[in-house]
Amino acid sequence: MSTALALEPVIGIEIHVQLATRTKMFCRCSLSFGDPPNTHTCPVCLAHPGVLPVVNAEAIRLGIVAALALGCEIAPRSVFHRKNYFYPDLPKAYQISQYDEPLGVDGHFSVLRPEGELEVGITRVHLEEDAAKLLHLSSGGRRAGAEQSVVDFNRGGTPLAEIVTEPDLRSAADAAEFLKQLRQTMRQLGVSDCNMEEGSMRADANVSVRPVGSTGLGTKTELKNMNSFRFLERGIEAEIARQTALVEAGERVVQETLHFDPSTAELHSLRSKEEAHDYRYFPEPDLVPVVPARGWVEEIRSSLGELPVDRRRRWMSELGISYEDAEVLSETTELGTYFEDVADRVDAQSAANWIRGELRSQLKDSGVAPWESKATPERLAELIQLVADDQIGSSAGQEVLSEVLASGLPPAEIVDERGLRQIQDADALGAIVDQILADNPKEAEQLRGGKQKLIGFFVGQVMKETKGSADPKKAQELIRERTD
Repeated sequence: MSTALALEPVIGIEIHVQLATRTKMFCRCSLSFGDPPNTHTCPVCLAHPGVLPVVNAEAIRLGIVAALALGCEIAPRSVFHRKNYFYPDLPKAYQISQYDEPLGVDGHFSVLRPEGELEVGITRVHLEEDAAKLLHLSSGGRRAGAEQSVVDFNRGGTPLAEIVTEPDLRSAADAAEFLKQLRQTMRQLGVSDCNMEEGSMRADANVSVRPVGSTGLGTKTELKNMNSFRFLERGIEAEIARQTALVEAGERVVQETLHFDPSTAELHSLRSKEEAHDYRYFPEPDLVPVVPARGWVEEIRSSLGELPVDRRRRWMSELGISYEDAEVLSETTELGTYFEDVADRVDAQSAANWIRGELRSQLKDSGVAPWESKATPERLAELIQLVADDQIGSSAGQEVLSEVLASGLPPAEIVDERGLRQIQDADALGAIVDQILADNPKEAEQLRGGKQKLIGFFVGQVMKETKGSADPKKAQELIRERTD
């Protein structure tokens, strides 16, 4: 039996961000990626009897940075708990995490979109340690069908900030965009490198569907460990479609944890979804509560500066650049600063066009970033102004930029050395136009008769005759004067 109810998705995201510390959360073992297995371990992270954990102070600071950037209230007192479950990658048979007294609560994060901003509530930011890495030795690298599994404890004990959102997202695309902008913020604040390929940022999505207009929540499922934006978006889309089909067929959605296989676009059930009481949380008796000094928290808050989302919003409102331009130019703090330095000297939209287009194109295979190149903001602004003032054409501008990147010479000097400055003198250019009209009487007569497409032909002839040094706008103006 089917229903005609229109359904909407309800999505919340849980993000694990590996904090950019030098050592693990509760011991002095260094963090690593790609090193030989089990080479960064000690009695503490291997859970030998009688050892005691010690909290990493830098992890606390980075957790506060993340929470403040997400608009959270920093708890005057937060507590570590033991989250009890047995799994081969957890040597203690419990994970040290925060439960009912997390580091930060009640935040929000604004997601910029072409159609308008979306505010996503942040339920909590809490600190915990990562589990070890379980490797399944099979042709596909997955647990199903594996002949054996081995554990690499290098990752065990890595400090994590877990960020939990409210169920405020209504599409897979919005969920992916939220994660992109969150990653950008965490990266630019130095909280984490958020390298999803290496697992330093992982996302789980809680997905349910409900009738449009309803305020209740449907039964949710959890998609685990999605490590790319496209992976996240495709997985959520598949789960929305699956739940919608179940509800429309009058069947029940079961609360469970799922895995999305991007190679087959299939969803597989991993286990029934646990509730908090299944983990038998209790306060960690070997760690004291975290009580950050208010003055320290305010010092961290004042050091954050302008966040990437705020910077993009300001560029669009004050400088008038597009959403797409702001998105690209805010990729890194350095690129954003470079753009602003250029835009302080010339038209902001022109600056955005040149940086996004020709500059990035010419630097593409060099391995050199714009702010590291010889095209300093002063040099690039000078070049942009030469083009804007019709001193040189856009094609000559590309040539000049190439030389600036190679030599660092001032654009005006390059223009003069190469004879690239456009001919704008009306008398000199007029004589050339007269000669070209005389050499092409048939086309000139057709243009006088109203065949306007021939304007392009005559401008082209002028550019050919002057080897590209004529001002095409001035040439067109003179051609029209002589054929009207």
